[in-house]
This record gives sequence, structure tokens and C-alpha cells, in this order.
Amino acid sequence: MIRTARALLPVLLLAPLFTGCGTEQQAGTAADLNDAAADWGVDPELVYVTDVSGFAVFPESVGKYELNQFDAAYRSDKGSTRFGLFAEYATLTAENCPEQPLGTDKAKPVTCEQDGDAWYRTAGGVHEYAVPRDGVVIRLIADTEKVDRAVLHEAAEAVHRPDDTELAALLPTTDGTDT
Repeated sequence: MIRTARALLPVLLLAPLFTGCGTEQQAGTAADLNDAAADWGVDPELVYVTDVSGFAVFPESVGKYELNQFDAAYRSDKGSTRFGLFAEYATLTAENCPEQPLGTDKAKPVTCEQDGDAWYRTAGGVHEYAVPRDGVVIRLIADTEKVDRAVLHEAAEAVHRPDDTELAALLPTTDGTDT
């Protein structure tokens, strides 16, 4: 019995060290996200990314937009075609969807169509997919003539919180080149 207790003692003492390693990594990731969000002037809960084939984030575009919105522009690998990702604290329902302006022209009537968990919205020459998540609405918006609905739908389906690699891609490089 004493021999078993002696054999288990080192294992019991090492267990917190192994458990702590995983926790430190998670906390480090959260700290990096918190630091980046603070540098941008936004809440970390607003930082989202997406993944669309043929598009990459433009790091110099990433940051705060208006009061407390997160913004990132994605541009096409083939040229100047782009769409914006905006995240803000909001709710989006069938009742309030048409009342929320779309784009810069607040006078254009907004049409809303529910598409799964997201809303496809149009007004004038602008369209977006709006994805409600945990008190945040992530908007993927573009000119209807430059980015088709399928691209925005793909972006909406792929919206998620950034991992370490994606967070690093949001940050501009220090040598002035894109990442």
C-alpha cells in the first residue's frame, strides 16, 4: 500500500504542470487577441474572420470602424474586387431587419431574406449577408456588380473567431508588405 502511494505521488505532483501547460496556451491566445483588439480600439468579442477561396484579408484595413465596430476588408487575388466584414453588437430579427440601413445610403429601402441562420439583405447596388452570433452581428457587404451573392454566402458560412495564424494575418507587417 505504501509502495503504491509513493509511486502515485510523482504522478499527482506532475498532473497540475501538464494541465497548466494547456491553460497557459489558451490564455496566451486570448491575451494576443485581447492585445490586438485593444490596439484596434475594439472589444475582442467583435473580432471575426472568414475564409473565401480567391480572397485574402487586407491587413491595413483591419481595425475599428465608427463607434465600436470591427472592420476588415477582403480583396480578390485577381484584382481590386473586395468585400467588407463588419462586426458590431446588435440583434437582427425579421421585424427589425428592413429597418436597419445597408451601406452608406440610409434612404434606400432594405429587403431581407432569411437564408439559414443568416440574413441576405439588399438595398440599391449593395448586398450583404448578416450573421447574428451571441449578441454580435457580422456583416459581409459588397457592391452587387462586383461581388456575387455566392461569394458573400461562402463568406457568411465561414465566419468564425480567428485562431493564432489568422490573427497574425490580420496584423500589418512591419516591413510595409502585405502578409
